[in-house]
Amino acid sequence: MTRLPVEEFAACVGIDWADATHHVCLQAAGSLKREFSILAHQPDTIDEWVSTLRTRFTAQPMAICLELTKGPIVSTRRKDDCLVLFPVNPLTLARDREAFTPSQAKDDPTDAALLLELLLKHRDKLSPLQPQSPTMRTLEQLVEHRRRLVGDKVRITNRLTSTLKHDFPHVLQWFHDKETTIFCAFLTPWPPRKAVQLARRSTLERFFRDHHVRYTDVITHRLDAIKSATPLTTDDGIITPHALLVQALVAQLRVTLHAIAAFDTAMAHRAQRHPDFPLFAALPGAGAVVAPRLLVAFGEQRDRDASADELQRYAGMAPVTERRGHKAWVHWRLQCPKFLRQTFVEWAADSTRHAFWAHAYDQQQRDKGAAHQAAVRALAFTWIRMLFRCWQHRTRDEEAI
Repeated sequence: MTRLPVEEFAACVGIDWADATHHVCLQAAGSLKREFSILAHQPDTIDEWVSTLRTRFTAQPMAICLELTKGPIVSTRRKDDCLVLFPVNPLTLARDREAFTPSQAKDDPTDAALLLELLLKHRDKLSPLQPQSPTMRTLEQLVEHRRRLVGDKVRITNRLTSTLKHDFPHVLQWFHDKETTIFCAFLTPWPPRKAVQLARRSTLERFFRDHHVRYTDVITHRLDAIKSATPLTTDDGIITPHALLVQALVAQLRVTLHAIAAFDTAMAHRAQRHPDFPLFAALPGAGAVVAPRLLVAFGEQRDRDASADELQRYAGMAPVTERRGHKAWVHWRLQCPKFLRQTFVEWAADSTRHAFWAHAYDQQQRDKGAAHQAAVRALAFTWIRMLFRCWQHRTRDEEAI
């Protein structure tokens, strides 16, 4: 997108977005008058407002400054070329408000006016929002939602493990992997320990074989452990409520596992259709889950970042240096897209098991005294520089080179 100066826009608009209503501050080109209005959070109202602006300014480009990159107004932008959106970090607006309002007073119309001021006076520091292709936008939402579901899975599993320790800790030794469908299926028909021990041996054998447990010694070991298990408690005041809670948590875990599998299928379908996917699918340790996340992390707009340094800073991998007088110290970057940084850190940790140089680099950092997380972040910092070059030239990463 061509970077237009403020003078080239027919109007500049600041919008303070909220849940129910949105305050708008508009200033037309060549005018010093500011117009304040309120929009209800309804698609019809927003569409009508955009249509009014288009008619009033004869479909000329209009600049809109706001604090978000998603929502109805962003969706409207994709079908309306006359609107150019300039997203602003909420922290930037907060610091600007504090600078001119020492009392820390806050009001929605004031925030809309401050957004307009940022657009008018600091246009050279703002970048317009450039939507990517529908495939990339869909994939971006899929990988983020899936990662949240994985977090839910971990939370539910931890709570389920804690509950089972009160009256049925034996099952935790019988199954090493708790985040599986067989674990859910085992706890569904036989929640208490006594009910499992009363089940027939043939029934339990059939259960394990139906859930793809093929090793006879594993099945025998589990059956012997089930029959010889001693109760931790016989207090019905503990067994009954915890059994009900286990059933509730198992139902949640089962639904979450099915949802993650559905997201994996949708991610694979979308990612394989993108021409850049082979670049990331061939990376060591990427796999079917991380490769789409790396594809989303780099995107498809190769002119977005001038160098790998910009991407390293944006992703939170580049350290921050602070200087005051003769003192200087370095710390890690606090303000960054957390999901993006998480993507690079998780993949960098996995790559040490698949790439020789990554393992050697990680060990080199550890030998220097760096902690595990610091060594992984240093490896991710190096990986970004290499991948940025491969991404720009559309060439696959080759460890030998």
